[in-house]
Amino acid sequence: MTENVLFDIDGAVATITLNRPQKLNAVTQAMADAVVDAVTACNGSDTIRCVIVTGAGERAFCAGSDIRDLDGYDTPWKFRNRPDYCDAIRHLLKPSIAAVNGYAFGGGLETAMSCDIRLASENAQFAAPEIKLGWIGGGGMATALAHSVGPSNAALMIMTGDPIDAEQALRWGLVSEVLPPAGLLGRARALAATIASRAPIAAETAKLNLKAAYAMSTEQAIAYERDLQTVCFATEDATEGRAAFKEKRLPVFRRR
Repeated sequence: MTENVLFDIDGAVATITLNRPQKLNAVTQAMADAVVDAVTACNGSDTIRCVIVTGAGERAFCAGSDIRDLDGYDTPWKFRNRPDYCDAIRHLLKPSIAAVNGYAFGGGLETAMSCDIRLASENAQFAAPEIKLGWIGGGGMATALAHSVGPSNAALMIMTGDPIDAEQALRWGLVSEVLPPAGLLGRARALAATIASRAPIAAETAKLNLKAAYAMSTEQAIAYERDLQTVCFATEDATEGRAAFKEKRLPVFRRR
């Protein structure tokens, strides 16, 4: 870890906080490496069942990669093959929630879109501003935006680089909820606790299933879903869920 990336665990919920508020939580390579380490820890844990990703301070979730840091790569090829924080978040096996406070620009927007669920504070803004600097996003910007807001809205954001506010993001389906800044983390933690209380293998396979729904044909996606359902049905947790239903009690899931 680094002081610029905080990693906290509270019960079954982990929180990854980009902690560089004086620089709008812009990500350096050291921070990207720390995010990779945090994701590795989450994926290797049987007790962590949901992950919150957020930014420190009130001004920014993440303003993307630190532009000054990008000059440190000797060649464009080294830049292309660097460990990427958006890739890391996409590789989370556990359900993830982005709590977006303030700016989510460039890689910050990609990071938010790499999470399964996005909540926004009323002061949140979202932008793909790379075109203003002479390049385009490289952390999944186009495909994530097109799936989230539709091709035309994605083109508008990517080709102008201009931001949209939280209410526009809500109307376009980029975020699920818009909340007062003071209530953002509380809502994210409550939602994470709800998800963490569900059967964890089922939650993780649901995440795989949703990804497959974008990548496969309808027939393939349905067949894959049925296979995942069968895997879940064979777990001890599914047996426990059925027993708890019959006995009219809350189930105790053990990720087995």
